[in-house]
Amino acid sequence: MEGGLGAVARGQFGLLTWRQCLGAGMTERAIRWRLHSGRWVRLHPGVYLTEPGRRDWEVTAMAALLACGRGAALSHESAAFAWGLLRAPGPVVRAIVPAERNVETPAGVLVVRSRSADQRTHETAWPHRTTVEHTLLDLAQESSLDGAVGRLARAFQQFQTTERLVWQALATRPRQRHRALLLEALGPLDDGAESAAEVRFVRDVEGAHGLPVATRQSPTGQGGRRDNEYEEYTLVVEVDGRLGHEGWSGRRRDGRRDRQAARTGRLTVRVYWDEIVSTPCALAVEVAELLAARGWPGRPRPCRRRGCAVRRVP
Repeated sequence: MEGGLGAVARGQFGLLTWRQCLGAGMTERAIRWRLHSGRWVRLHPGVYLTEPGRRDWEVTAMAALLACGRGAALSHESAAFAWGLLRAPGPVVRAIVPAERNVETPAGVLVVRSRSADQRTHETAWPHRTTVEHTLLDLAQESSLDGAVGRLARAFQQFQTTERLVWQALATRPRQRHRALLLEALGPLDDGAESAAEVRFVRDVEGAHGLPVATRQSPTGQGGRRDNEYEEYTLVVEVDGRLGHEGWSGRRRDGRRDRQAARTGRLTVRVYWDEIVSTPCALAVEVAELLAARGWPGRPRPCRRRGCAVRRVP
């Protein structure tokens, strides 16, 4: 293959388009000969794989973008997989294209047209894809609030984005699903909450019932962290959500952390996902009683939930 065209193919995971070939001086006859001889394989109309046998995900995704043409970028699960936000790319390639483009959707590709395609596409990432922030918000548009918050938490922990960048992206999406709750969750996440369960604890148990504000992710001194430490009252509340506390090794790590806290006079209690989600008010009563037993002079306040359990505290 000609040197210039070969470099283009290498930069596109072995792929070339009809226009690129003609632009490099190849004739239509030369292109057809390569296809008929089996040297190249047609993946989409006008998109050719110059390395037959190679069909990894990068090839599939790049072929989809080339078939969609100018301005196309990976989005949703496809972009999330490319960023390392998801472990699997989803059953089809998903792409976003500018609204003014009239694209004939390639087989196996789900295309969304958007007036904001250019603004949501990362300037330098290759293959072209939506930014981390817009990728997370696209996923949130089609998922539960807890799933959305969990992905945001992991992205913050892995330093893939920041609260400010997510706020800026949300500002451009007035119809975003869960928008108000995501804005509410960003504060606790930026303070160090690590999962959707921890965000719910901060919001629905501690904050909603006027409990003291704990220190989030306080260091243990041995490389570990405590989810919520009420230092003045030597109480630690660990949140066991669906992430980060699974398996034998996780339980052993938690046990070592609890024993270390006990040696320094701290009481460690554990709360669980289903308690936080289904009975946050009753859980607030329990935490308040633990705090009171260790010197907290205050009292929890009722939240806005109908029948809040705090109302029954004498």
